[in-house]
Amino acid sequence: MNQQLLLRDESDAIFSLPDREGADSWDALLWQSWQRFTQSEQPPALRQTILHSWQRSQQYAIDPHCFSYTAPPASELTAILENNAELILVARSIMENLLAYNPDGHINLTDAQGVTLHYCGADLTPVGSILREEILGTNCTARCLIEQRLVYVLSGENWKFDLRKRRRQCAAAPVRDENGQLIGVLTLTATPDNFNAHTLGTVQAAAEAVGQQLMLRRLLAEQQSILETLNEGVIVCDKQGRIKTLNRYARQIFSGLDPRDTPIDELLKPQSGSLLSMPFCNDLELQFRPDGLAPLSCLISLMPAPDGGRVLSLRENQRIRAITRRVMGVSASYTFEMIRGHSPRLQQAIHKARISSRTDSTVLLSGESGTGKELFAQAIHNASPRQQEAFIALNCGALPRDLVQSELFGYADGAFTGSRRGGSAGKFELADGGTLFLDEIGEMPLEAQTSLLRVLQESEVLRIGAAQPVKVNVRIIVATHCNLLDAVEKNAFRRDLYYRLNVISLEIPPLRDRREDIPELVNIFIQALCTRIKRIPPVVAPDAMACLQAWDWPGNVRELENVIERVINLSEGLEITRADLPESLQDVLASDASGDSQPSLQNLERMHILQVVSEQQGNLRQSAQLLGISRTALYNKLNAWKIDYRAFRKNDA
Repeated sequence: MNQQLLLRDESDAIFSLPDREGADSWDALLWQSWQRFTQSEQPPALRQTILHSWQRSQQYAIDPHCFSYTAPPASELTAILENNAELILVARSIMENLLAYNPDGHINLTDAQGVTLHYCGADLTPVGSILREEILGTNCTARCLIEQRLVYVLSGENWKFDLRKRRRQCAAAPVRDENGQLIGVLTLTATPDNFNAHTLGTVQAAAEAVGQQLMLRRLLAEQQSILETLNEGVIVCDKQGRIKTLNRYARQIFSGLDPRDTPIDELLKPQSGSLLSMPFCNDLELQFRPDGLAPLSCLISLMPAPDGGRVLSLRENQRIRAITRRVMGVSASYTFEMIRGHSPRLQQAIHKARISSRTDSTVLLSGESGTGKELFAQAIHNASPRQQEAFIALNCGALPRDLVQSELFGYADGAFTGSRRGGSAGKFELADGGTLFLDEIGEMPLEAQTSLLRVLQESEVLRIGAAQPVKVNVRIIVATHCNLLDAVEKNAFRRDLYYRLNVISLEIPPLRDRREDIPELVNIFIQALCTRIKRIPPVVAPDAMACLQAWDWPGNVRELENVIERVINLSEGLEITRADLPESLQDVLASDASGDSQPSLQNLERMHILQVVSEQQGNLRQSAQLLGISRTALYNKLNAWKIDYRAFRKNDA
């Protein structure tokens, strides 16, 4: 009876386990309890938790005399082992260390469903064995799965007789994840002389160690995952500069470099100073020149590591510029197919531009204001191998003279009063890999022309206030509305720069030299504007189209588009007549477009013929009869004046 009082449940603050001599006595008492239990009597020396487990085992109709381990199908077991690979990996070394205190013992690890994942020591429980209570009856692992706490089971308390015959005592403790959920059970089976209250403590500590190791591994994996997904390179080094960690982005930036046993300064070769001695900083621009790789310009931050080392984060300037370009929306939207018109001069310019798009040679676009020089520049870019890269446009005439260089070439940190902290990239750096379009190149100051010439010659940019140049790969397209040769003769433009820029020269024809394209352009502008304002597109009367074709359009296509927009907004009918046009255009057929008080004979002939063709609504046969000339002669005259007679027809308006 005294022994019965000493055998307490694990939850009791004061309990002890039978020693080797007492184990035999307890086996006898437990056998008496078993006999009473089978006779439906109250067992005299049985813990309540064991009694309840016996009762459940009896309800499951488990035969205590028949013993064999049950395992899941092979394919299912393989999947279970794969899903618990990390748990097995962590627990293996801890189980082996625990076995050192029980050399003749057995330690097994199960998952949350009681399937044996791994064991070490005596060959008692094969991998795959299911130890749940409804399968094997009362046993230590099953009891831990149910009660989810530290438990022990004496040999005589097992349900299966074969387990009792082993004369082994068991202790089991739950393994929990970071959320406190049971994910497995660690069970120690030992002989009575190696089993005591301290044994339970070591099993509990081992199970907690497994859980903590898992949590630590998953925390490290989570941090590594975060580190790997960062859009910046991260390198961690110790006090001596030896690299301990670097993430995917850093490996990608410094591809081909082997960080093993090489100090960080020797490996990356920072341009100025040492990464181990320079002050901690944020967003400092620094250039690296590692062996075997091209110079790399980065924006870095340097922070202390807990062990006295340093944490370096870096972003490539090239990548930052790419992000900046996406945010700015710096891309070309026009293609050659969007350039409308079929006049020979325009088609010749398009053909020449298509050919120029195949190379990286500099292109000089010349033409009057409003002819579409930037449209051509964008089309050349979109037809070139650089079409996926940036298209940066800069109007040299729209910037103050003292800002042109900083806009083009950028500036370093502290280059001048009011400069942005950390410096700023110029348009050349933003366009790296793509195309830079410089409009109104003739307005560029001479000092900026000198710097531009250096970029064209050396393919590198020197920021204002910087010590080292930055390599760039940019295709240059320039445009001008003035005669650059005249500017060269007047010493307003560098002669050497002119010849550097004038590699491929393209002249964009003015609208007055391709009047046959006017009807098509008019209809395109009408359709686009009416679609935008949700209005039925009006037709253009023959007399109105005649006026539009007769006008000289000093503002070219831009002026034509503005006139059409004005007319659409102010007219209310479904037909645009001559009266809807601006007054200057209404009188174009009544007087010479040049404004001469005494028009020439040629202009009088032109105005008379246009008047007749307009009245006959584009019917060349009737018009030729009224004019007293052949139809072929009339057609040749209209063609020479670049006038499309079809524009005078109402159905083709």
